[in-house]
Amino acid sequence: MTNWVYPLGTATDGKWDVSIGTSDSSLIVEGWAHTGLKVATLAAGADVVLPASDEERIVVPLNGSFTVTVDGDPYELHGRATVFSGPSDVLYSGTGRTVTISSSDGGRVAVATAPANASYPTRLITAAETPVELRGAGNCSRQVHNFGTPAALEADRFIVCEVLTPAGNWSSYPPHKHDEEKDGETHLEEIYYFETQVAAGSAAPADADADAIGYQRVYASDERPIDVSAEVRTGDVVLVPYGWHGPAMAAPGYDLYYLNVMAGPGPVREWLISDDPHHGWVRQGWDGQDIDPRLPFGA
Repeated sequence: MTNWVYPLGTATDGKWDVSIGTSDSSLIVEGWAHTGLKVATLAAGADVVLPASDEERIVVPLNGSFTVTVDGDPYELHGRATVFSGPSDVLYSGTGRTVTISSSDGGRVAVATAPANASYPTRLITAAETPVELRGAGNCSRQVHNFGTPAALEADRFIVCEVLTPAGNWSSYPPHKHDEEKDGETHLEEIYYFETQVAAGSAAPADADADAIGYQRVYASDERPIDVSAEVRTGDVVLVPYGWHGPAMAAPGYDLYYLNVMAGPGPVREWLISDDPHHGWVRQGWDGQDIDPRLPFGA
């Protein structure tokens, strides 16, 4: 049976804390073809190099600031203290270009990838340019940074965004799927990379961040078996090849972040979903409810 959950330390590769689904990943996930993710923790002055390939890439600082050099041209990414500090500058590299990532002070960085057929120009998207969406309402409120969506970024295959969910709230809810090419739905693989923190103002012990938790659910939408109920912490990854997925749950006392990478084999680059018909009615209950006042993060 294919493994869809990779806790921190189970998908390492050389300098990379996480390396899944990319052309140079030593970890092979059966049936996984359209998306990839790499995460590295760099010491001050260290770097990582991604050789030229047919993959398009987007570099996302998780904490710290970085210099990203694309075929010899440097770009400065003014990062952030944590993923809960608000948006960061990100860089889309296009395809067929060598990418070197370095940090003078050190930090943690993610690279989302997807095999691509067409190449688009390298583009720096600053934090100020990043579309910030407050989605849902009440205890389904969450914050979405849409820097790699079709409306914000010209790219070939992937859709990339990050979602921040306050403690006790549910996101990726109601459960939904995007595993068929049909009217109103596109076929997209999806990667969830998680980070967690103790919520501000909590009466938590000093070491509580080390065990800050959230939860992720994925379950079958047809005859293909999948049944994931995963406890997640900083550095963990859940793959969604198909099926209903959600909720992503921020446990009381702990905020939840995830980076989403989506791509698929279909003819259009668009996020079209179908709600689980048992739970889609939940959206109607948001009418008249306020957005959680704890949002936005980083305000």
